[in-house]
Amino acid sequence: MSAATTVVVLVAAPSGLRGHLTRWFVEVAPGIFVGSPNVRIRDSLWRVLSDRIGDGQAVVIEPARTEQNWTVRTAGQDRWTPIDFDGLTLMSRPRESAAQPWNAANQVKGNGMIT
Repeated sequence: MSAATTVVVLVAAPSGLRGHLTRWFVEVAPGIFVGSPNVRIRDSLWRVLSDRIGDGQAVVIEPARTEQNWTVRTAGQDRWTPIDFDGLTLMSRPRESAAQPWNAANQVKGNGMIT
């Protein structure tokens, strides 16, 4: 991947959004787009994606001057959220229920791989 490559992932997105993205990206698999648009185009596309995603999910991975050389933007329902952890971008999964507090002990016990 070159330094200017951008990746867009759409999940359960309206079909019009997929067609809109094909103007600047190649769809390498269903809902996964790769391209090298300039910053102005990328920001314009992000506004369209975040406004029209509806009940779906959109993730844009783009070049940035960070330790990892990329950053991520997310929009939509039940999306993973980027968080900064000492300068590194990590992704936080949505909780099953917003009313249910996170508890590490419950997560470990529910994992069938751990005995």
